[in-house]
Amino acid sequence: ELPEAQNYLVPPMKVPRGVGWAENQKPVVAQGLKIEKIADGLLHPRQLYTLPNGDVLVVESNSPGEAPTTTPKQLIANKVKGLSGKGGKGGNRITLLRPTESGEWKQYIFLKNLYSPFGVQLIGDSLYVANTNNITKYQYVDGSTSINDTGIVLADLPDTINHHWTKSLVASKDGTKLYVGVGSNSNIGEKGLAVEYRRATVLEVDVASGASRIYASGIRNPTGLQIEPETNQLFAIVNERDEIGGSLVPDYLTSVQDKGFYGW
Repeated sequence: ELPEAQNYLVPPMKVPRGVGWAENQKPVVAQGLKIEKIADGLLHPRQLYTLPNGDVLVVESNSPGEAPTTTPKQLIANKVKGLSGKGGKGGNRITLLRPTESGEWKQYIFLKNLYSPFGVQLIGDSLYVANTNNITKYQYVDGSTSINDTGIVLADLPDTINHHWTKSLVASKDGTKLYVGVGSNSNIGEKGLAVEYRRATVLEVDVASGASRIYASGIRNPTGLQIEPETNQLFAIVNERDEIGGSLVPDYLTSVQDKGFYGW
């Protein structure tokens, strides 16, 4: 049972600072599991995607830029975020990791010059990358270690202001549709509904034409999307509102229904 939300003149803030791992130090995993480092030196890695041949794509992203600081609240929020060490250099690229027979992993710069990328999906021989402002389609060759073409924009995505800029991505089981998580443009709608057009939604994009529609709405920030393989049900992990105290766990996992509304 969750505690009641509390109101504060100044919200309590406990800001942990990120530190690196010591030599030979590893996270503790459950019995029967194994953990090992397979790559380092990455620039703000945000997503992993395993290709059918065993190669692993690492999406190294970067914020498109902070919204203009126009209020004392934003100034304080930016200061607090900085206490955690936030602001490391981003990559705006995708790195490919490939296992070798010796057990080591090789790193290749697979795709460069992206714009705040996040989601990635392979359908047939086409690789789809969700930048903050669009979905771009690239020709993929099995076993290749780089893509050098500029790609073709399949669909534009909402990107103005970008309170939430990450665009999660998953393909339907039959490969005809892409589902895109688009976060809200504010915390609780305080900027007005005009800036929330097609925001706080999961969009469904037709792979053949690029046409899109709102599949579900009222989802504040659906940062993780997956299809359950047996039922073909779409699920989302949703980041909910900020500033409701340190004792609450506002985020949730939910199935996503066509034309569903989820409260934001």
